[in-house]
Amino acid sequence: MQIDVLTQPTPAFEALVETHTAFCDSTAPAESCHRLPVLRLFTPEITVWVAQEGGALIGMGALKVLSPTEGEVKSMHTRAEVRGRGAARAILRTILTAARAKGLHRLSLETGTHPAFAPAVALYRAEGFTETGPFGGYVIDPHSMFLTLDLTTAKEPA
Repeated sequence: MQIDVLTQPTPAFEALVETHTAFCDSTAPAESCHRLPVLRLFTPEITVWVAQEGGALIGMGALKVLSPTEGEVKSMHTRAEVRGRGAARAILRTILTAARAKGLHRLSLETGTHPAFAPAVALYRAEGFTETGPFGGYVIDPHSMFLTLDLTTAKEPA
């Protein structure tokens, strides 16, 4: 598996974003879905990574810098047929390393509360994220869960 920065959308990436959008939309009402469309992922404050295996795009994730000390994990998604093989963990650890390199102190994320998000929540918790309240422009929503990681005290993965 290879993890790379993606600097511009490709047809395979656009298809993965469409899959992510359909997944999110199937779990909550539209006003509770906070995924970004393709073009909003390619802005100066966001870095996108993709996981590829055998030339096929199998996962994605992004880091959005919110301030000089805070960032947000965005658009984490792994194709259903490769889940459980480590792609999401590899992408998340890449994001954590990049956040530390940028000098960020805190990394937060919003994810769904639908049972389909349980594996993602388990991954985030295994990497040290803890439940918190809304951050940035988010508001309390029964379909959203907010998690955060203090990068100044969290152990780096081995």
